Parts: sequence; structure tokens; C-alpha cells
Amino acid sequence: MTDRHLAVDAWESLFRAQHEVFEQLRVDFTETDLSQAEYDVLLTVTRAPEMTARLRDVTANMLISQPSVSRLVDRMVARGLISKCPDPDDGRGALVRATEAGAAAFRRLASEHAANIAEQMSCLSDDELALLRDLTAKLRRPKPVTDC
Repeated sequence: MTDRHLAVDAWESLFRAQHEVFEQLRVDFTETDLSQAEYDVLLTVTRAPEMTARLRDVTANMLISQPSVSRLVDRMVARGLISKCPDPDDGRGALVRATEAGAAAFRRLASEHAANIAEQMSCLSDDELALLRDLTAKLRRPKPVTDC
């Protein structure tokens, strides 16, 4: 059984660290054409084969509700950052593809943003970074259903 007090202390530390690092990195988006949410959409889309992802996969990677993602995607389509079309393999779904303008805007910001992330995380060794990555991935895995 997990020590409840230790679990709460660890959670609070993780939450506060994430919040503080997030606030430090927010500056990356203050003087750009992309919002952080738009960057997140383009991150998912540009990493997908042919810079095309299912809308449901984009939504799954975002930390906002599905209706908010849909409105964001529609605004990005209007701005020419992405295109959206029906998914031929799923009649109810949609595909989202980065346009050349969207991919270029993403690339311009991604390099500087990655450098700032590395700077914020530089207080950790490579071994600590790998351990942090592995531990947070473990926390994100779906929990198995147990019989009571």
C-alpha cells in the first residue's frame, strides 16, 4: 500500500514544478503568431505521417475539451495554418493536415521553444531526465481494472 502522505507530497511537488516550469515557458508564445494551444495542435499534426492526423488524436493530446479543440481547429483552418477534411476511413471523423504556412510557423517557434525547455530542465542530469520521463509515463498509463 502506498504511503498516503508521501503520495500527496509527491503529487503536490509534481504539480507545483509543472506549473512553475509552464509559467517560465509561457513567454515563448508572447511575441509569436502562434498561441500555445495552436502550437500543441501543430506539434501533434507535424509529427504524424505526411503531417496529417485524425482530429480525435489531436483532441486526445490536448488538455482542453473536445468542443474547444474543434473551435481552435476551425480558427486555425481560417488562418491557413491547417486544413481539415473528412476521414475516408471514419465517416464521422476528420483529418487535420498542417499547411506549408502552419508547418513553417511551427518550425520557427519549435527550435527556440525546445532550447528554452532544455534550459529550464538543465538542473537535472540526463539520467534524472530519463527517470522523470519514465516515471511520468508510468503515471499516464491507464490503470488496470481490479476486481474488488
